[in-house]
Amino acid sequence: MNAIPLAVDLDGTLVRSDTLHEAALRALREHPLALLQLPFWLLQGKAVLKQRLAALSRFDPSTLPYHQPLITWLTEQRAQGRKLVLCTAADHSIAIAISEHLGIFDEVIASDGNTNLGGVKKADALERLFGAGGFDYVGNASVDLHVWQRARKAVVVNASADVTRKAKTVADVDKVFDNDHRVGEALLRALRPHQWAKNFLLFMAPMAAHMIPDGETLPRLLLAFVAFSLCASAVYVANDLLDLDSDRQHPRKRFRPFAAGQIPVALGVMLAPLLLVCALLCAVPVGWAFSAWLLFYFALTCAYSLVLKRLVIIDCLALAMLYTLRVIAGAAALSIPLSFWLLAFSAFFFLSLAFVKRYAELDLQAKSGSERAHGRGYLTSDASLVQTLGLMSGYASVLVLALYLNSEAVVRLYRSPELIWAAVPVLLYWISRIWMKAHRGEMHDDPLVFALRDRVGLIAGVIFFGVLLAGSRGWTW
Repeated sequence: MNAIPLAVDLDGTLVRSDTLHEAALRALREHPLALLQLPFWLLQGKAVLKQRLAALSRFDPSTLPYHQPLITWLTEQRAQGRKLVLCTAADHSIAIAISEHLGIFDEVIASDGNTNLGGVKKADALERLFGAGGFDYVGNASVDLHVWQRARKAVVVNASADVTRKAKTVADVDKVFDNDHRVGEALLRALRPHQWAKNFLLFMAPMAAHMIPDGETLPRLLLAFVAFSLCASAVYVANDLLDLDSDRQHPRKRFRPFAAGQIPVALGVMLAPLLLVCALLCAVPVGWAFSAWLLFYFALTCAYSLVLKRLVIIDCLALAMLYTLRVIAGAAALSIPLSFWLLAFSAFFFLSLAFVKRYAELDLQAKSGSERAHGRGYLTSDASLVQTLGLMSGYASVLVLALYLNSEAVVRLYRSPELIWAAVPVLLYWISRIWMKAHRGEMHDDPLVFALRDRVGLIAGVIFFGVLLAGSRGWTW
């Protein structure tokens, strides 16, 4: 039996995140106007700030990204009769909720609205309770060096190489839990580069107008592609930060880097605006019209993340608009007039894909036993209706294509317009197939990821564009 108490830090140690930063993000999402008071709370002290932010919204301690190897070790220590103390600078209400959830701590010491229990103050509190060198301490950051100096032994968790080295110079390091996540790889995944494939929709308007990019237009399109990709990544990062609680309750999204605690939330808060600034710097040379559409795209995505995604049907309409905006922006980049047919086709086609995305999420959560889609306005029982709406939208896009084939534009743009009719059954097959896959539970949360991995769908796409090429070149049967 080890009679030496073991004090354990919370943020970055027991939990692979920072509860203060997460509380601020929840407040931004749920009570944005209340954040105007943040500077006044901070003037009253960091302990007051933590207490006020913690009181603004509730959180589910069961979904936090805990350091499981550490919890396993702590459980073993407690089984040996050792006293465990959760000692944290986080607000007392948050610490109590986490302690009650884990059920392994005998005592909780935390910030209480008057005292911010961090660094030297934490060391003082532990020394008053257990005496100099009368406790071991588990921490992760440079601020914990003050505590390790007065502890009998140190346990280092998720620390940088520099902090680990300094800890060994000021204390007797008993155990080290290395960081088992590669921040660089996690950061790349957070940017979701595979989603950049959506930005090839910028080329859709020039292709529909049979414009072949040359030495002048191609660089503009490529710069537009980069601008949209950076802007999209900024949105993905911001969306992941605002969706932490929802993602952690999702079977697959809980593995996203921010939800899993693989990247500090504070890094994401700095990264999102930086990506947006870089996107705007790339957009300005393309043209002011393109830049305006890019800003509108960003504004709509922000509205979607904060409000629209919680509104039934409107969320899918917004997603469809976000796809269509890429088509519009591509036309603006080269000053190409947009046709009614292209806009109508895009609206219905992308609305179908938006419904596929929502249906796949509802179906997955229904199978996990949920009655509501967390963070959304849907019941899982709405899945069948969403499926119907999505099929109707997809087939409407096929109808638009069929009607387009009888328009004067087809005769003007295609030498063999009769060949284009072959594109109709191909599109009809692809839409029917993607919904069949969704119905069978074989659809990824993101239809784009599915489309890029689906060999049969890719073949159908090649045939579709091959038919359009044959019709434009005047090939005969």
